[in-house]
Amino acid sequence: MSGVLVTGTDTGVGKTVVSAALAACWAAQGLPVTYVKPAQSGAADGDDDAADVARWAPGVATVVGTVLAEPLAPAVAARRAGTSLERADLVAPVAAVGDGGRVVVEGAGGLLVELGTDGTTCADLAAVLDLPLVVVARPGLGTLNHTVLTLAEADRRGLAVAGVVVSGFPADPDVATRTNLAELDRLSGGRLAGVLPRLADVDAAAMAAAATWFGPGLGGIADPGRWSEHGTAP
Repeated sequence: MSGVLVTGTDTGVGKTVVSAALAACWAAQGLPVTYVKPAQSGAADGDDDAADVARWAPGVATVVGTVLAEPLAPAVAARRAGTSLERADLVAPVAAVGDGGRVVVEGAGGLLVELGTDGTTCADLAAVLDLPLVVVARPGLGTLNHTVLTLAEADRRGLAVAGVVVSGFPADPDVATRTNLAELDRLSGGRLAGVLPRLADVDAAAMAAAATWFGPGLGGIADPGRWSEHGTAP
């Protein structure tokens, strides 16, 4: 299976937007792409990441595994619902995609969030699926520590990292945000692989520019040197 598992340095960092952008970038190259959400929590609040991806990246297939009502870590939501959610349940919707094309698997929260009631984390799922990680990070103050900690744990576990992607880079960055791109690239060992601008509207029209947000390592056409040398988004 070819693809990535998208995780983040925290919740709310933009994993779904990055997942949709990656899917749109690859689909524009004529590749069959499937987005998979093994466990979706927050359904009672209307959270539906797969529906968002389908709307933002038309033509990309979407698959959803276990759906949970409360907006909590999947394992917590499952326990509170009296539901068992084990590793096999998380792997099944990804395995159902088969070997054709590429898959974008989106986790929940950060790397060590428990997806399963058996203790399976996003890191464990990446290892089982043998998929490299895309680590989504915030652009502003505090992101250096959060990102380096996430990468350190991924490296400690021997997980492949396809790259770090900064999501929501503003048009008028403050000094911390301006310098963070170069620092993230340095501290990650040159693994900064994408920068998404802060989008006024997230829709299919915006995603048409997805290839310009990713470096060649993730199938895009952006020049990573711009980020590390000048501290600016594409």
